Amino acid sequence: MTSNNCVRIGLLGCGTVGSQVVRLLQQSRCDYEARSATCLTLQGIAVSRLDAQRPAWVDTSLLTTDANKVVDEADVVIELIGGIDPAHELVVRALTQGKTVVTGNKALLASHGKELFELCANHNASLYYEAAVAGAVPVVYGLRESLTGDRINCVQGIVNGTTNYILDKMDTQGWSYEKALSVAQELGFAEADPTADVDGLDAGAKCALLASLAFHSRVTMEDVSIQGISHLSAKDMKDAKDAGCTIKLIAEAKRIRGADGKDAISAVVAPMLIGPDNPLFSVGGAFNAILIDSDAAGRLMFYGQGAGGAPTASAVLSDVVAAAFHCKHGGHAPRESTYASLPIVDKEHAQAAFRIRLSVHDEIGVLHRIAGIVAQHGISISGLQQSGSEDENRAHVVVTTHVTTQGQIDTLLNELRSTPELCTVASVIRQ
Repeated sequence: MTSNNCVRIGLLGCGTVGSQVVRLLQQSRCDYEARSATCLTLQGIAVSRLDAQRPAWVDTSLLTTDANKVVDEADVVIELIGGIDPAHELVVRALTQGKTVVTGNKALLASHGKELFELCANHNASLYYEAAVAGAVPVVYGLRESLTGDRINCVQGIVNGTTNYILDKMDTQGWSYEKALSVAQELGFAEADPTADVDGLDAGAKCALLASLAFHSRVTMEDVSIQGISHLSAKDMKDAKDAGCTIKLIAEAKRIRGADGKDAISAVVAPMLIGPDNPLFSVGGAFNAILIDSDAAGRLMFYGQGAGGAPTASAVLSDVVAAAFHCKHGGHAPRESTYASLPIVDKEHAQAAFRIRLSVHDEIGVLHRIAGIVAQHGISISGLQQSGSEDENRAHVVVTTHVTTQGQIDTLLNELRSTPELCTVASVIRQ
C-alpha cells in the first residue's frame, strides 16, 4: 500500500475498454471508494505508444511504455491488452508477486487458466475475470457465486456480438454473409480481420470458461468443438425463417451421460437452428444472452451488451471494487473450483440432430442415392427434401437427421463429397 493507505491500481492497455475504465474511475471514484471501503489511486497506465491519440480525460502523465514498472508498483493490476503475449508474461509477473489481477482476456484464461490459477494458490494472489465473458452481463459472478448452491445441467448462449449482428441482418434483411460482414466492419462491430469472431474462436474461449465454471471442471478451448458461420448463406437463413426458426451461433456446454454411465461434459460452438420457444430466438443485433438450466433454480437468462468500451469497463470495475476491498480488509477472489473433474466428451462423440443442405446435379434418382448413403452410415433421417435452384441443372437437397454424433456426420460428409451426384456441401447446422 502507499503511504496514504490507498489501493494502487495499475492499468495495462488504454484502448477502447481501458480508456473507459479511466473515465468511469474518475467519474464514480467516490462511489467505488465507498463500496470498497478504501481509497483508490490510478498509479500508472502502460501503453505501447505514448503518442497515440487518446480521450481528453486520460492523464498523459500516467502513461508509460514500461509495463513491468506498472505491474511492480500496483496492488491491483488491470490487464486489458488482450491476446496471449505480452499479456501472459505480465499477468504471471503480477501473480507471482502475490498481486491481484483483473482481466477481460478470455483467450488467455482459456489457454493458460490452469497455470494462472495455480499461481494464485501458490502465491496467495487473486484473479478476477467478470469481463471475459459477455461484457457487462454478470454471468461469471452468477455461475461462480450465485449458483454455487445448485447443480447446473446446461449453459447455452449467444456470446459473440459480431456474429449475432451478422446473422441477425442475414435473417431480418435478407443480406448475404459478405454484405452483413462488410457493414459490421463499417460500424465497428467486426474487426478488419474478423477471423476470431466468424470462425467461432472467440466464442470457443468463452464456452470453455463457462463450462469450467458451470461444471467445476477444467475445460480448455481445445476441448470445445468449434464451427464458424462463414459458410452460411441467405438461402440457409430463408429456409430457417420458412420453418419458423432462425440460426444463431451458439456456445453450448452441457452435462451428459457418458459411455460409462457417469456424468461428462459436452462443449460445442456452432450455428444452430433456434425456434421461438427458445428465449435466444429473439436476441438481435450485437447483444449477448446466456441461458442456464439448473436443478433447483430452473431456467435463468442473462441478457445485455456483450461488448463495447463502457459496458465491458463496467464489468472490469465491478471486479476492481471487490479486489480493492479484499486488498484492504482481507480475502481474495474465489479460487478455481475443479473438484468434480468431469471428463470431456471427445468432439467426434458430441451429439445433436443436424440439418445438411447439399447442392446436387438435378438427375433422376439423386434423392434416393443420397438417402441410401445416409442410411449406410447408420444415421436416421427425420426429413428429406429436394427443391430447385437458380441453376436449372442443379437442385438443393436438405437432409434432416435424428440425434447422431459429430463423428458420424463427418464420416458421412467425407463420402458425400466423393459422390458424383454431389456438387457441394452447402451448410451443416445443428438443431
